[in-house]
Amino acid sequence: MRRDDGVQDLIEYLSGEQQRFRAELMDFLRIPSVSSLPEHTKDVASASSWVARRLETAGIGGIEILETGGHPVVTGGWHGAPGNLTVLIYGHFDVQPVDPIEEWSHPPFQPVLEDGRIYARGASDDKGNMLIPILAVEALFAVHQRLPLNVKFFFEGQEEIGSPQLPSFLARERERFACDLVISADGGQWGEDQPSLLVATKGLAASELHVRGPNQDLHSGLYGGAVQNPLHGLVQMLDSLHDANGRILVEGFYDDVVELSEEDRRLMAAVPQDDEEIRRHLGVEALFGEVGFTTLERQWGRPTLELNGISGGFQGEGTKTVIPRSASAKITCRLVADQDPQRINGLIAEHLRRHTPPGVEAELVASESMAHPYRIPPDHWSREVATSVLRQVYDREPYTIRTGGSIPVCSLFKKELGAETLIFAFALPDERFHAPDEFFRLASFEKGQRAWCLLLDELARA
Repeated sequence: MRRDDGVQDLIEYLSGEQQRFRAELMDFLRIPSVSSLPEHTKDVASASSWVARRLETAGIGGIEILETGGHPVVTGGWHGAPGNLTVLIYGHFDVQPVDPIEEWSHPPFQPVLEDGRIYARGASDDKGNMLIPILAVEALFAVHQRLPLNVKFFFEGQEEIGSPQLPSFLARERERFACDLVISADGGQWGEDQPSLLVATKGLAASELHVRGPNQDLHSGLYGGAVQNPLHGLVQMLDSLHDANGRILVEGFYDDVVELSEEDRRLMAAVPQDDEEIRRHLGVEALFGEVGFTTLERQWGRPTLELNGISGGFQGEGTKTVIPRSASAKITCRLVADQDPQRINGLIAEHLRRHTPPGVEAELVASESMAHPYRIPPDHWSREVATSVLRQVYDREPYTIRTGGSIPVCSLFKKELGAETLIFAFALPDERFHAPDEFFRLASFEKGQRAWCLLLDELARA
């Protein structure tokens, strides 16, 4: 947005409203909209009402709170730029649980402003971030009485539980949310003074392996050596999943992986990462992973299979000489384009079936928690626009980055709307999202408002 197009007026408007905007964010953060806990269902609904009212205040029309069969979706829009692009702005107003509550310095839903940071659950992920584009739209209306392009909103209340109702909901509502581009306000930047453009997220396939042996726990002295121990069987099966170099041994696991190109590797190599510093920070003797790739390439561009928990037998203090009747393990895979989580769970189930030792039965139960990987195409036009905006706002070249985490809705928008998602948000990695003492920097809150104004204007010009 050039200065002769009113950018100074926008900056002055935003600057003059910051005290009000901060108060509104803190009001938003007081709502304990924890989507995973049934006792907070009404709070998630209250948050949806808050968002609807705030969209109306910003000047957006057609506001509705839509039922999904689970937590709701808030929508609205402005369509006063015929012939120009239509963008769909995405974010979520649900938050994670607060446990362990004793590790919070302040009550998690009583926001506190200290040293330029707002501390509260959801401050960074994602209430602070999703409020930013609403405020940018308000500023554009206030200064220009219009928006540079057509805008729709899609704010959901179930992201933190994997958006289970959204696939069927969005399939029914394709026409309502049709757009040329989705912009996600769920994401972040590399550092306070270093921008980044997030171009790929990993998918998720989750499952639980159950191994059953005798019909009761057995005395290990009387029956040891006579029956297969389900814990031994479980360990053997889990050990079969990787080789000593970290490569996954499940047949067909890598078949659909889009291999890293030389350009992908060049962009990753341009991002500073110190393996020795990571090792010290984590307190481990060495980093480990699939041979042939850098640590960052493994984190961002290669699929993984991890064990998240193992249970079985006696867990109390002291000794109990028992052969347990059963054992289990929780497994998750982080996937890259173009892997399919359902297919991956099927391949793992078949692999474990072949490696089940005699004397036990095994079953792999796939979880409903899954996400497809997402990658915006390297040549998509919106990437250059966003790069230009970040360059102007930060006065330096943004890194091109990926993440090992998942944003399930990106692949869903691609499937149902045929639209790519540009991730444009301002959380920072140290802001303790999902952990006690989550916070959001006021500097990011303010910088994001200016950046969103600029982004919407430059997208309209693209």
